[in-house]
Amino acid sequence: MSWGLEGPVSTHVPVLRIGDVLLVTLQGELHDKAAEHLQQDIGEAVAGSSAGAVVIDVSGVEIVDSFLGRVFAEIAANAKLLAAETVVAGMRPAVAITLVELGLTLPGLRTALDVQEALRMLAQPSTPLSPGQGRQENA
Repeated sequence: MSWGLEGPVSTHVPVLRIGDVLLVTLQGELHDKAAEHLQQDIGEAVAGSSAGAVVIDVSGVEIVDSFLGRVFAEIAANAKLLAAETVVAGMRPAVAITLVELGLTLPGLRTALDVQEALRMLAQPSTPLSPGQGRQENA
């Protein structure tokens, strides 16, 4: 029996370390099982390192459902408990609109227009955000 294209496909998303930051880049559609694995992988990576932040690059994601939105919020909550903050970078307007339409708030998540802005935000001392310097959900 061949497992080629017919068999289950493992969607492992690498968690890369850049200094004090863990970077996760998502591409295409992230199925529920892969999202659960991602949540676990990020939690283990934060716990097993001295990383102070997680950047999730969603610029390659075109579709977000309520489950994936909740996973993002849970990743941020878990990271916060492990003394790391979470920034979601590169969200497309359609994805943002979908999250709003679904009524999802993402407490604990900061947002940045791209990964470069996210890294710049994280490099600055923790001070209140000025306009245009990322956003934070206060729910």
